[in-house]
Amino acid sequence: MGASVILTVGNNMMGDDGAGPMLAGMLLETPAYGWDIIDGGTAPENEVQRVRALGPARVLVVDAAEMGLQPGEIRIVEETIIAAQHFMSTHSLPLTFLIEALRDFAADVQLLAIQPSLVAFGFPISPEVSVAVALIHQRLKEGIGLDAYQRL
Repeated sequence: MGASVILTVGNNMMGDDGAGPMLAGMLLETPAYGWDIIDGGTAPENEVQRVRALGPARVLVVDAAEMGLQPGEIRIVEETIIAAQHFMSTHSLPLTFLIEALRDFAADVQLLAIQPSLVAFGFPISPEVSVAVALIHQRLKEGIGLDAYQRL
């Protein structure tokens, strides 16, 4: 099995929904050891075969998602919560579909979600979400595990 993969999800033209692409850009510029990065944009299901080709044991999906928290809060969202609450992002398919497709070949698939403040066309990423993305990038670069994040 290969390195771990981060698959980001989001649309950088839709305010805080750009959190995933923002993280992808930061990681491409300043990589985190042991992680391959793929920006899945608004159709991450189109990147599943590319992720599969890397042969990862672990995939971390990063997306902005409505969780009813304060803007910029970060959570690892359990798969049961994703399924039970029909957890949706702003993208073309439910996240459950993406996670199930990734589980076909990766033993460890997790969703790291960032609570958005505003998801609307033409708006910039909010300061709270920018800080959250920078924190995630820093923790990944420092090798801090996902246990640093609360679970939802």
